[in-house]
This record gives sequence, C-alpha cells and structure tokens, in this order.
Amino acid sequence: MKIVNYLMFADLFKETIRSLMGNKVRSGLTILGIVIGIASVIAMISIGQGAKNSISSSIEAIGSNLIIVMPGSSQGGAVSGGRGSAQTLTMEDATAIETEVQSIKGVAPEVSKRYQITAKGNNTNTQVVGTVPAYLDVRNVKIDLGAFITEQQIKSSAKVAILGPTTRDDLFGAGVDPVGQTIRIGKVDFQIIGVTELKGGSGFSNPDDYVYVPITSAQHFLSGDTYVSNISIAAQDQTTMTTVQNDITDLLLKRHKISDPAEADFSTMNQADIIATASSITSTFTILLASIAGISLLVGGIGIMNMMLTTVTERTREIGLRKAVGIKKVYINLQFLAEAVMLTFFGGAVGVLLGWITSIVISSFVSSLKTQVTLSSVLLAFGVSAGVGIVFGFYPARRAANLSPIEALRYE
Repeated sequence: MKIVNYLMFADLFKETIRSLMGNKVRSGLTILGIVIGIASVIAMISIGQGAKNSISSSIEAIGSNLIIVMPGSSQGGAVSGGRGSAQTLTMEDATAIETEVQSIKGVAPEVSKRYQITAKGNNTNTQVVGTVPAYLDVRNVKIDLGAFITEQQIKSSAKVAILGPTTRDDLFGAGVDPVGQTIRIGKVDFQIIGVTELKGGSGFSNPDDYVYVPITSAQHFLSGDTYVSNISIAAQDQTTMTTVQNDITDLLLKRHKISDPAEADFSTMNQADIIATASSITSTFTILLASIAGISLLVGGIGIMNMMLTTVTERTREIGLRKAVGIKKVYINLQFLAEAVMLTFFGGAVGVLLGWITSIVISSFVSSLKTQVTLSSVLLAFGVSAGVGIVFGFYPARRAANLSPIEALRYE
C-alpha cells in the first residue's frame, strides 16, 4: 500500500512539474505577485527586527540595571507636573537614596540642558551634563583620553569639561587631542580634561555628543539653581531592580511629604520597562508593515486562482478523458491543487531570497539600521505561501474534480 502511495505521489509530482514547465512564461508571471508579497514581508520583518535590536542595544548601552528618577508626575492629575521640566528633585534626594536604599551600586544625579558651545571659531549646540564621578559606572561611560570628574572638582565647582567624541570632532576635528584646551559654554570658559570613548549612539539623545561638567559647576554657572534634571541609579542586579525602585519611591514620597502615591511629584522608570515599551512599539510597527506588505500576497493568490481556472478550462477534455478511463476524483483534485501549491511554494522561495537581498541592501545604505532575517520569519513566509496556494487553488481543483466526464469530452 505504501509503495502504491509513493508511486502515486511521484507520478503526481512529475505531472505537476511537466504541466507548469509547459507554460513557463505564464507560470512566471503568475507567481510574480507571490514573489513581491513574500519579499516585502521578509524585508519589513527584518527591518522591524533590526530596529528592535538596535533600540534594545542602545537602551542597554546607557547602563546596567538602571533606574531613572525624573521630576514631575507620571500620570494624570488635574495638572501634570511637566515631566523633565519640573523642579522637584535635589542633590539631597540623591544623597538620601544612596545612603538609605539597599542593593544599590551607584547613584548619579545630573543637571542637563542644551547650550551653544564654542571653541577656536567653531561652535555646536549640544547637551551639557553636570554630574558626579559615579556617572561613569552608572551610565557605562568609559574615558578615552584624560580623566573624568573628581570629588575635589565638585567641591570646588571647578570649570572643567569632558567631551564626547562627536563634540570633540565638531569643535577640534576628528582624532585631535583637545585635553588642556578651552571651550566656552554659554558665556563661561571651561578647561577640557578628558574625552569619552565612542558609544555609537545616534539621534537627539546621543551620549557621544555630550559635554560633561561637575554638577556643582553646572548649578552655579549654567542653570543657576540647586535642582537636578534626573537621578540615575544602578541596582546591584536585575533581580533587585523592582525592590530598589519601590524603595526609592517610598523614600522620595516620605521626603517630599506626599501621602498619596498618585500625587507624587516625581516618576521612576527602570531599564526593563523602557526596553519592554520600546519592544512593544517596534513589534506593533513590524506587524503593521508586514500586514500592509501581505496585501500583495492576497493579490498574488487571486492571480494564481485566475490562472488555475484558465488551466482547468484549457484541459477540460484531458480531465474528461482521465475520468472516463477511471482516474479517481480525488486524484484530479490533488493534481490541480498540487500545481497551485507548487507555484506559490516556488514563488515563496524566490520571494525569501529577494527579501533577504533587499534587507542586506537596506542595511548597507542605512548604516544605523542593522536588519535581521530570522528563521521564524522565513518559515512563516513559506507557510503563508503554501497556505495561499491551498486556499486559492482549492476552488479550481474542486471544479476540475467535479466535471462530468461526458460533458468534459464534449467540450470544444
């Protein structure tokens, strides 16, 4: 019985190949819609996956087990505290967190604002971060040239600055050692004492395009007040992050004399929350893009059904003859269904290859976007293409199988 089945399927496969090869141009044009559809889906998913990985890497690069406390309420009251611009956090809050909350590796308060920076006739507008020595460990920043801020420089409000590599390149030229030279932030001169290592960031918040100064210098000479823009905290490990975040919230509520957490004048966010939110957004966009690309699969499937109906009409007499000599209805059904599935499967293979090449080309033109074609997206593409073949090939195959042998033989 097994041998009979094997011979039947082998015969079916040969007939399918012979039938499709008999109309190469028509078969090629028919699968074009499937090729474009699958290639689009593969390319869109690879872009989405690449964007997701890129965002996750960027967030992880800003620090390990990071918790950020920001001024301003996080949710709905009568009037929002204007997160980021509000002034509710102080250096005393940061000190209290460091001394009273357990399982903390480092605390780095910062005062951040964009300023116009000038040096040697060049100028740039960038973020100036007033912070403390612990910032290096908390935010995963490394020094390339010179040194970072010291406790002594904070106590004396020293006018010293550390440049990010992008700021260094903009002001002094690529690869130049600017240590010992002077930059002007606003109307105040700062002496450069170091340059940080390249982190590879991009966009508006790019750590490579920062200037770091002692936090007291930023408060005295730049912002003119004692508030901080945010407080970054590194937890001991990932398992303690939630506990540390809750302890920080309780401590600040107590310090700010707020009894109802819903009325807090600050908000906290941990790194896992940020990554989860970013992943959720990119996944939604990936699904949206893949769905739009998938519309061409529907068009391709309709094209295949149209071709298969034409094929059934052209081979009506052949079908009648086969049924007259005793070929079973199920075999006729399988024969035409196999042709439809073969078309979509072949179109899917070409589409995956084309989508893969497209993702590589996109990645080479947009260096900041590393596209990624995953095995799951390839299997999904093949599954969808085979499904399209079965769905859109079913009606023509059923129509062929249900033809009356006598009427089919009379067909002109």
